[in-house]
Amino acid sequence: MSSMTRPQVMRLTEAAAERIRALSAASGKEIEGVRVGVKNGGCAGMEYTMTYAEARGPHDEVVEDKGVKLLIDPTAVMFLLGTEMDYQSDRMRSGFVFNNPNQTSACGCGESVTLKPANEAAQDVTEASGKVS
Repeated sequence: MSSMTRPQVMRLTEAAAERIRALSAASGKEIEGVRVGVKNGGCAGMEYTMTYAEARGPHDEVVEDKGVKLLIDPTAVMFLLGTEMDYQSDRMRSGFVFNNPNQTSACGCGESVTLKPANEAAQDVTEASGKVS
């Protein structure tokens, strides 16, 4: 009998992990992790959300990566499956960037996105066959 491991909802780049550690340390309060989710809003339909979480919610999906704990809002899991969170900084702007395979479009300013739920069945077939899309 084979057991399939559940895919990790999100992963972090080292830059994102470093920035979250720095922000958490500077927050001045004891936090459990950073809660990540999505909400309706913006001109493209959805926006990513990030807040400090003082406690884990009963249905949060916990992701621990590079020494950082993310608490994924249960309503966002299907929209965030396979996402890599990065932190980028240049002369004009700095911020977290979500490289999300479920994103179908984004507004011109980059603040909102259109997301489709991940298709778990398609992902399971792709993983089993070893193909990467």
